This record gives sequence, structure tokens and C-alpha cells, in this order.
Amino acid sequence: MSVLRKDQFVLPEGVIYLDGNSLGPLPKAAAARVQEMITDEWGEMLIRGWNKAAWMEQPARVGNMVAGIIGAPEGSVVMGDTLSIKVFQALASALKLRPGRKVILSDNGNFPSDLYMAEGLVGLLEQGYELRTVAPEEVTEAIGEDIAAVMLTEVDYRTGRKHDMKAITELAHANGAVMIWDLAHSAGALPVDLAGSNCEFAVGCTYKYLNGGPGAPGFIYVRPDLADAVQPALAGWLGHRQPFAFEQNYQPGQGIERMRVGTPPVIQLTALEVAMELWADVDMQALREASVALQEQFIEEIERDVPQLTLASPRNSAERGSQVSFRFEEGYAAMQAVIDRGVIGDFRAPDIMRFGFTPLYLDAEDVFKAVGIIRDVMENRLWDNEKYKTRARVT
Repeated sequence: MSVLRKDQFVLPEGVIYLDGNSLGPLPKAAAARVQEMITDEWGEMLIRGWNKAAWMEQPARVGNMVAGIIGAPEGSVVMGDTLSIKVFQALASALKLRPGRKVILSDNGNFPSDLYMAEGLVGLLEQGYELRTVAPEEVTEAIGEDIAAVMLTEVDYRTGRKHDMKAITELAHANGAVMIWDLAHSAGALPVDLAGSNCEFAVGCTYKYLNGGPGAPGFIYVRPDLADAVQPALAGWLGHRQPFAFEQNYQPGQGIERMRVGTPPVIQLTALEVAMELWADVDMQALREASVALQEQFIEEIERDVPQLTLASPRNSAERGSQVSFRFEEGYAAMQAVIDRGVIGDFRAPDIMRFGFTPLYLDAEDVFKAVGIIRDVMENRLWDNEKYKTRARVT
């Protein structure tokens, strides 16, 4: 079954886009729908849009769409705020579930923002809590009976290395710990089975593989049997059981609704809702197979034709997400030269050139052409130009 939907995305002429793992392209239907929302809903309805256009229900409605591709049951995912806020919420709630334990375990390959959120929470609590990080390969050995919560990103943002969600969750539970998964590089990239994993919490963003646009909101999942028991540290107005009763004291909302914090970003959610409609008939296993095929082609052709680059991602596709990373000492300059010639990937310090493979809008011919451009840049040292060596604020 083909999952290719290239005609449903805005893809600039002459560009091969291998950076959907960082920011997905614009779905063609999104611009018109967002304009309609701005003109016909915000413009004409004004504040009545919260009721007439069902803006207030949008976080749950879109949350159910996301739930469908991460193996979560309906009513267990809600949208809003940023991924970092959702990490903080999940982690704070997890610690409340294990009051006798003080250690948060993560790995040193985790995305820095997740670790920063954990550091901030530990500093805020000031009760002997500790963030403990180990190498990704050492996580299973580090899960012991002193761990309150294990917080991991399933797919490593630098190398694409993939943790075994089910095995690690089972190990965490065997040792009495709460499990939190960050799906930033998983949602929309590969099949996820949150319900089958039995993890307590999961969080993620929607501007990468889900194509929600820059600044698209994060999401949080809470296992249904815990949804009416978790205590959100960020007790926002919209997480109250009756926001418009304007009570002085917080009373948690029902189920996943209590994990809402701030006002829904309606414009961004509207763009995301359009993007999520593209997933309605996508077979995630077929998508995974197509992604792996593109990755394998890319690795084979790069290693054959571009020996200057060294594979940084796991060679075994079962241990990778939907990106391939190569190392090169002058990786930043090389990536800028490649981008300048129409192949868009990105760079992660200190020496990683990242390439994302999204079969919704990439095919084998795109990969073949991209490798040819990369080969030209490397063979002819086109990267060795001062204009490519001055680092921009975003790499």
C-alpha cells in the first residue's frame, strides 16, 4: 500500500526536503482553512467562536486524532501549550504517584529541554530529588527500586537511535517506577502502541512529522486508569472542572481535561487539525516500511558514493526511528552547502548531519537526487567556503 501524498503538500520547486523530522512542510489545505477560520470565525463570530465554532472542544477533538496514530484510546490525549510544558506536567504528576522515591532517570542523549524541565522541577521541589542521567545503552541497567520516574525520548534526536518502548516500560514497572515517553520523533514517524506499552504518560510535539506548523501545540497522554487520579502541578484555569464557575480554588477537571493549562492556540490548532486529516487512512505499518526502505537506500548510496561521511545512526533499521545521521568534522558547513543546492537537512552539534525520511512526500527518486548533490558537495569540497562556516542562530 502506497502512503505517498506528495500532491497534498506545498513543496518548493527544486527542493528535496529531508528535514520533516524538525519541521514538517505545509499541507496544501491548511492555508485556506486557517484563512477561513480567521475571516469567518474570528472575524465574524468574534468571541462567539468559542461556542459557535467549537474552539473550546478543539484540544480534545484534535487530541483524539493524534491518539489514533500513537496507539492511545479515545479521550486519553489532549492538546495545548508546548512540549516542554507537557514534559513538566507529566514529570510532576509522576513524582506525586511515587512519594517515597526521589530519583528521575533519563539518558544523556535525551533532548536538552526535557532535561532542563527535570532540573527545574528538582530545584523547585528542594526535597532531595535528583535527576540521574546515564548513557542510552545503560538505561536498563540503571532502572532500580530507587527510581521514581523513567523519562525517555523514544527516538534520539541526534542519531535516530530507538529505545525499546515495551521492554523498558516493563522493566520500569517491575521496579515500581512510573514511565514517561517523549514521542517528539516518533508520532507520525513510526507505529506507536501506548496502550500496549502500558506506560503512564507520554508527551510529544506536532510540528515535525505531523506537519502542524512552527509553534504547533504539544500533546499529553495519561493512561486512562490514572486520568482521574493524577495531580497536575500546573493547575490551569482550563484544567478546572468548571472553568466558568470562576471558583477561587482549583478543582481538577474530569480525566484528561485536567491536563489542560492555558487558552487553546486556536489558529495553530486549526492548521494542525487540517494536517491530521491527512492521517485518516494512513497505515502506520506501511508508512514504517516505506520509511525504512528510503533510509536503507540513502545509507547504501551515501556509503558507496560519499566516503567522507560516517554513519552515526544504528545500522539495524529496527533500532532507528525515521531519520539517518552522518558524522563529518565540518558538518555544519557541509550541510549549509547541501541546503544551498536544494537538499534541506539540518545539523546538530558537534558534528551530526541529520536527514529525515517521510514517505508522505518523499520517494526513491528524491533520495537518489539528494545523494548526487551531497556527493558533489563532498567530492568537490564545496562546503569549504567561509559563507558556509558562520553559524546561524538556528542550525
